[in-house]
Formats: sequence, C-alpha cells, structure tokens
Amino acid sequence: MECHYCDSDAEITVEKDGVRVGVCKTHFREQMEQLADEDWVEDLEEQLDVERTD
Repeated sequence: MECHYCDSDAEITVEKDGVRVGVCKTHFREQMEQLADEDWVEDLEEQLDVERTD
C-alpha cells in the first residue's frame, strides 16, 4: 500500500468501516505534529499506552 500523501510505501495503515488508509513515517509524523495541540490526543495516547522511541 502506498502513502495517502505521496508515492512512498505506507509504514502505518489504519482501517475503519472497511476503508484502509496508509501513510509513510514522514507524513505520519507531520499529521501527529498537527494534532499535538489537541487535548484529546493526550487522552488517546494514555488509553493506548503509547511508547515513544527516539
């Protein structure tokens, strides 16, 4: 599967109601940066027990 935003291979894929969308790592990070200002993202990370590696 290709990234929704570019022709790179999708490294992350999500599916909802039978619709699959993939993004490359670069575009995933860009989208997460845009969402980082939203309070609900912190709540979601806590619910998912997200671990970050840098």
